[in-house]
Amino acid sequence: MYRTVYGTTVPNRSADPAKLVALLWAPSTAVGRTGITVGAVVEAAIRIADSEGLDALSMRRLAGEVGVGAMTLYGYVPGRAELLQLMLDAIAGQTYRDRPLPRSRRSLRTAVRYIADRNWDRAMAHPWSVEIPPGRPIVGPGESLKYEHELEPLDGIGLSDRDMDALLATVLSMVGAAARWHLSLQSSRASLTDDQWWSATAPVLGRAMQDVSLPIASRVGTTVASAGDPYATLQFGLTAVVDAVSSRLG
Repeated sequence: MYRTVYGTTVPNRSADPAKLVALLWAPSTAVGRTGITVGAVVEAAIRIADSEGLDALSMRRLAGEVGVGAMTLYGYVPGRAELLQLMLDAIAGQTYRDRPLPRSRRSLRTAVRYIADRNWDRAMAHPWSVEIPPGRPIVGPGESLKYEHELEPLDGIGLSDRDMDALLATVLSMVGAAARWHLSLQSSRASLTDDQWWSATAPVLGRAMQDVSLPIASRVGTTVASAGDPYATLQFGLTAVVDAVSSRLG
């Protein structure tokens, strides 16, 4: 069912898969005498990652956030890899909540844009989610529901099951790459604007490249005249994908 890696998974080191799946599907279960649930631990981890990034999220920091000892926390979540999977599954379940695609507007183009926009919004709300490298798919309730929501508008328009899955994986990969680029640019521009960067580098580049002939690159680079627009590039790519798939469908 979950053959494709969507870019929202994490490497599953020597974790007990049965235990991980049990945690994914029963996050409301209280552990020990504290009354704290796995779900509450995951929510606290998401709050830390949203506000301070993944580097700030350690098991010790998380233990302090939920009010348990560091070793006690491992009774809730076996380790960081499992914690990240639980976090990703939790936010996956929120991607399409209360934001259905009206049936009257469904087509290949609207379905692809809908899927891309919802995942872009999720990446902007949880920047850490696109930093996690891919691995095995997460077979949790959030990812399962997300997968169903994303396949539903692609179903019945002439695509085979394999093509539906491949198209979805392509769109999500494009969104993930564009979101990482956008967030990286935001971080860079926070300390140095594009104008400041060009002001500092243009004289050096002018001297270093004075004998280099790059007529096409120079023309295009002058036209663009910035570090790029990840979202606009994403929209161009989505249009190209939709046009190509539409052509295959005849």
